[in-house]
Amino acid sequence: MAGKIGFNWLFGAIGFIITFIVSFSNNILSTSLIRSCIAFAVWFVLAFALRWLLGFLRTSPSDPVIPEMEAAAEDEDLGTMLDLTTPDESEELNDLLKQKPDVPSEPSGFSPLNPPKLVKTSEQDPEEMVKALRHLTEK
Repeated sequence: MAGKIGFNWLFGAIGFIITFIVSFSNNILSTSLIRSCIAFAVWFVLAFALRWLLGFLRTSPSDPVIPEMEAAAEDEDLGTMLDLTTPDESEELNDLLKQKPDVPSEPSGFSPLNPPKLVKTSEQDPEEMVKALRHLTEK
């Protein structure tokens, strides 16, 4: 079915129907039809992409590799690969992770913040507060 255009039409129709059903509940008929037609076109193109992908996966390699050519290719590749290994650094990592208690630590210069205490004035005259409130609401 990957080589037939009917697959594209079927895929597009499914996209049209799904979009129309979902869109019709929230939109008028013309808006739903326009969106469904756009969805049909998008799904139709997606079906082409899917057909192309399936066709690409089905094709076999065009020129089979001859065993003699394969051996020659191995000889050509000989010495071109470089296999590197890293030295074992686990001891150095362990030394870094261990804490050294006998080394005095330098003063960090950190001092906690000591903000001034807020002063609560509970003995305010209610008349002054009313005047202040009226003054603020007048502006």
